[in-house]
Amino acid sequence: MIHKTLLARQQAGNPIRLGASAIEWMGSGLVAAVSHVAGMEISLLANADVEEGIQAFMATGLTRDQIVEVESASEAEDVIRSGKRAVTADPRLLAKVEAVDIVTDSTWSPAIGADVADACIRYGKDVVLINIETDVTVGHILKKKAGEAGVLYTVSSGDEPGCLIELYDFVKTLGYEVIVIGKGKNNALNTDATPEMVADSARKSDKDPVQVASYVDGTKTMFEMTCAANATGCRPLQRGMVGPVATLDNVSEVFALEEDGGITKFPGAVDFVQGPSMSGGVFVTVRVNDSRIRDDLQYLKVGKGQYFTFFRPYHLWFLEAPISIAEAYFNKRIWLEPQDEPVADIMTVAKKDLAPGDVLERFGGYTCYGVMDLAEKAREHNALSSGISPGAKMVRPVKKGEIITWEDVILDEASTVVKLRREQDALFR
Repeated sequence: MIHKTLLARQQAGNPIRLGASAIEWMGSGLVAAVSHVAGMEISLLANADVEEGIQAFMATGLTRDQIVEVESASEAEDVIRSGKRAVTADPRLLAKVEAVDIVTDSTWSPAIGADVADACIRYGKDVVLINIETDVTVGHILKKKAGEAGVLYTVSSGDEPGCLIELYDFVKTLGYEVIVIGKGKNNALNTDATPEMVADSARKSDKDPVQVASYVDGTKTMFEMTCAANATGCRPLQRGMVGPVATLDNVSEVFALEEDGGITKFPGAVDFVQGPSMSGGVFVTVRVNDSRIRDDLQYLKVGKGQYFTFFRPYHLWFLEAPISIAEAYFNKRIWLEPQDEPVADIMTVAKKDLAPGDVLERFGGYTCYGVMDLAEKAREHNALSSGISPGAKMVRPVKKGEIITWEDVILDEASTVVKLRREQDALFR
């Protein structure tokens, strides 16, 4: 049991010393979550806003004199060895500190995640990404580089892809035919959603309106399901997926194959459902041909008929990420990684008419949103990967609803994420 292993480390006074890149709500949440895990501590925290990082530590009960701002690996080394916590503005520093055992990134930013993962691979440090946006954008090249360097690279448990991979492995191990994997979307899809439109609901839940808008406009869902698709080989039924309204009572019927009255065109699809019944959960719908197994599943109240849906009603995001971090550290377990070749990708689509000089914003802004499609379709359109879009400058006009291509923008070619993405694309061109 991983808990017993962690507890033994705690009792020995030798916790896993975690380096974490973390910002905003997710960052403070991860710091809070790890503070309750026996045998693990965040020893070095990277946050662009150093004071925000310090406050996150203090919210767990640490005093100000137990937290030191650092700018170099040697400074961080000394602080950690002295039993204090270090905070830095440089996420790449996480990989350079010998006292740090393993590194995670819990930002929403592919740029930050790429910096962290690339640095870890270069310096031989195992890395666990809570940041699925980075994995979707450059996960294939990071996996390749990590393998060549003998470094562990994995996506964490907690977010929908990490939870889905557990269910997927469960049903595949039992020999059931996977028809659809997916998630329950927390809100109705509206690709026009802007921070202004969701400001009231964001305020009520004490969340950033930009972040909430990225949920409503579907960009976050597209990242989640693309990550799951690339890890399992499951494919979207259409561009953007279908996203039917469904409940736990009828989802098996909805996602039955077309020949059996459902909407699914082929086994091994990835999609999402709308409506409150399955909101926040993940599911795998399977087809069972063996009449004895069907009878047993019906007796055990899993469902009825030929199709059954296995449902986990929650995902705890960064709150449960420490489990996969501990598994990676103790057992070198890869929780989730992309297959050797991309299955799906996310194309950047204009949320409004865009003109030369406009700068694309972070996910959930006013300028663009992401739409999932098959990787080969994205290549055919030369679509700009959504993970590269924040900060890109338009050089050609693009109408609302049109796909933004690589030729439509100027990118920061010096950035790690752009370099890695170009290198990754060259592998599969």
